[in-house]
Amino acid sequence: MNYDRILIRYGEISTKGRNRHKFVEKLRNSVKIALVPFPNIKIEASRDRMYVLLNGENGIEIIEKLKHIFGIQSFSPVIKVERNVEALKNSALDFVRSHYKEGQTFKVTPKRSDKTFELNTDGINRTIGGFLLQNISGLRVDVKNPDINLRIEVREDAIYLSCETIPGAGGMPIGSNGRAMLMLSGGIDSPVAGYLAMKRGLEIEAIHFHSPPFTSERSKEKVVDLTKKLAKIYGSSIKLHIVPFTSVQQAVREQIPENYSMTSTRRMMLRIADEIRIKQEGLAVITGESLGQVASQTLESMFTINEVTNTPILRPLIMMDKTDIIKIAQEIDTLEISNRPFEDCCTIFVPASPKTKPRREKVQHYESYFDFTPLINDAVQQVETLVIQPEEQNSEFNSLF
Repeated sequence: MNYDRILIRYGEISTKGRNRHKFVEKLRNSVKIALVPFPNIKIEASRDRMYVLLNGENGIEIIEKLKHIFGIQSFSPVIKVERNVEALKNSALDFVRSHYKEGQTFKVTPKRSDKTFELNTDGINRTIGGFLLQNISGLRVDVKNPDINLRIEVREDAIYLSCETIPGAGGMPIGSNGRAMLMLSGGIDSPVAGYLAMKRGLEIEAIHFHSPPFTSERSKEKVVDLTKKLAKIYGSSIKLHIVPFTSVQQAVREQIPENYSMTSTRRMMLRIADEIRIKQEGLAVITGESLGQVASQTLESMFTINEVTNTPILRPLIMMDKTDIIKIAQEIDTLEISNRPFEDCCTIFVPASPKTKPRREKVQHYESYFDFTPLINDAVQQVETLVIQPEEQNSEFNSLF
């Protein structure tokens, strides 16, 4: 069967009110970007649904692209039929025959949005169902669990037929809820946090802290590869800000008592990330923290670390088990990259007994003996910003500055 279009259902966007058109337009842009390799397609979007007109393009390849676009609840390949009963009967017969295998069952699910059509829903059901039974040998009816569910939707412009509903990625269109900065380490958690943030409609930019010579170029390459994976999900390029963190990290090691050094290091990271956020006009910072997973992720630690900013800190993984995080990492194909044995700045200078319940007044006291601000400003000024293209494009990343 040669489909001529794909019907896209909005899902959560449908709950929006007067501003729904903004979310629909974001989704339309996401679909448009994802389908750039198919120049002949046309996208038609309305308040209630969206159509991708194939115009001869490869429907199977387009379906694979649509599966990964946030904001799509489900979609169906459809054919458009003239608004008359005979055309509907013949098209329905061809349609079901193209999917039918011997011994299968079916049912007809009509929806008559246009009440002026000559058959009501019961009439469509009886007329089309009877016609199919007469013309397809062995076909049987099963209204509860059919092998083929023929959906017939009568609208003002035409009749649309479909029999396959393909799950979408769900969530909200990327960019519909603003921009945020993802603190991206080389570990398992932060790429998953970035993925879940994008699923809720956030446009992300990544920040990575690099501490040469203690961290290698292989460690940097690892983060670039993780960003490529996220860019592939995003469907477009993602900015990656590489922060030279060696001077700040060494100063913390020299000036702060060992058991508080991890807490102070995280505070410096957050101060730098917040400065980059301001420059990039972001509205929040995203981390891969999960409550109680390590010493810096206890509630007391997060309370103390958060003190350095009033910016919202988004933690998509905060209540997730590690096994659940790993499962998502496998699904988005970042786990293997994260498991590469190259150190990052979070794994160097790790104290033997980090404080799990640090107190704000104590870390304030320790940090008061040294002015970290010039080092933080230098790190922000020396940030290297890369534009990372999606993995499948095999493009080299380009330096902006």
